Amino acid sequence: MQVVQDLINLPWMRTVLGLLALLALAWLAGQLVQRVLLRLLRGIARRTVTRWDDALVSYGTFRWLARAVPALIVQYGIVWVPDVPDNVESLIGNVMTALVVFFLVMALSTALSASEDMYQRTPRGQQRSIKGLVQMVKIGLFIVAALVIIASVTGKQVGLLLSGVGAMSAVLMLIFKDTILGFVAGVQLSSNDMLRVGDWIEMPQLNADGDVIDIALHTVKVRNWDKTITTIPSWRLISDSYKNWRGMQEVGGRRIKRALYIDATSVHFLDDAEIQRLSRLRLLADYLPAKERDVAQWNQALGDAAALPANRRRLTNLGTFRAYVQAYLDRHPQIHRELTCMVRQLDSGPQGIPLELYCFTTTVVWAEYEGIQADIFDHLFALLPEFDLALYQQPSGQDVRAALAVRREAPAESAAGRLAVEHAEA
Repeated sequence: MQVVQDLINLPWMRTVLGLLALLALAWLAGQLVQRVLLRLLRGIARRTVTRWDDALVSYGTFRWLARAVPALIVQYGIVWVPDVPDNVESLIGNVMTALVVFFLVMALSTALSASEDMYQRTPRGQQRSIKGLVQMVKIGLFIVAALVIIASVTGKQVGLLLSGVGAMSAVLMLIFKDTILGFVAGVQLSSNDMLRVGDWIEMPQLNADGDVIDIALHTVKVRNWDKTITTIPSWRLISDSYKNWRGMQEVGGRRIKRALYIDATSVHFLDDAEIQRLSRLRLLADYLPAKERDVAQWNQALGDAAALPANRRRLTNLGTFRAYVQAYLDRHPQIHRELTCMVRQLDSGPQGIPLELYCFTTTVVWAEYEGIQADIFDHLFALLPEFDLALYQQPSGQDVRAALAVRREAPAESAAGRLAVEHAEA
């Protein structure tokens, strides 16, 4: 016992025992907080109606705060340990201060992540992302925390460190160039409501064509229609042009803009028999009688000049077909009534006369839109012969072979015909 008493009375032994007691107290406090208080907080969070506490628990905010408790005990308890040299006490205090600052900054970082997650669950958060802003705030927190930790460990003032940072501002600007550009671009995209998560954008110069799935500080992720992911730097969405299809989705109608190319040689004036036949079409039942009355009044006003057919107004099969297509679109249940709907004739060219349909469907779903468009043009393609119209189609190999076959058979038929005539005369 005397030996033990002598060892305890030694200065260094009292210091070691005091340090061990302090560490044991810090460990016990940490275990108490981790196993009791944190479980109690999780239970309270589950019972409350609000979701903020659930988000803080899931992101580990309270866990980072709990980790700071042992460091605080060591920081403030080191002064009670006997015979600790001043420089060692100062060093331990500075290290514990740095740890406390680190744990607090990590807790703030997770709290920001929880806030971002809660914001994204709101209707406004689904339209506008604040991820870039949150990341910028986190970077600022980590920079401040790094300066405070370095100042705590080295014992220097933060002002001196900031003066050194000011001297290195040019280097820092170069290092954080992408971060600064991304932050400025994120602010402009958010403030001007130029881009939202879920928007369909098209940026051919970067091979991006799909839905925006993430807007971060430096990059914007786009899931293309082939399920690949394109990562676009945020500042490119400010400096370069891109197409955002959000307006189409908000209006609720997708545009059809496609032309039928009519063979010009199939266009002609309608005679009475053709008018009589086309009058049986339900969609032309109102158009043709009214148009005939209008044409008749016009021709009567010409007087004697109406005797020449070239002076008279007459209905054409192409104009009548255009009226039919317009009536067909106006009555189509899947064509948007409140948006532009017209059938127009464009400048004729080497491929015939373009008859363009310009209208909007009542759906923006891609597959449904393509089905509606295909059904409309299938019907019109099949109906063209009713108006004695033909689509223009460039000659193919089959056409050339058919023409050559006719040319080869023509001389033989002519020779046979001459022999038959000579035989009859004889």
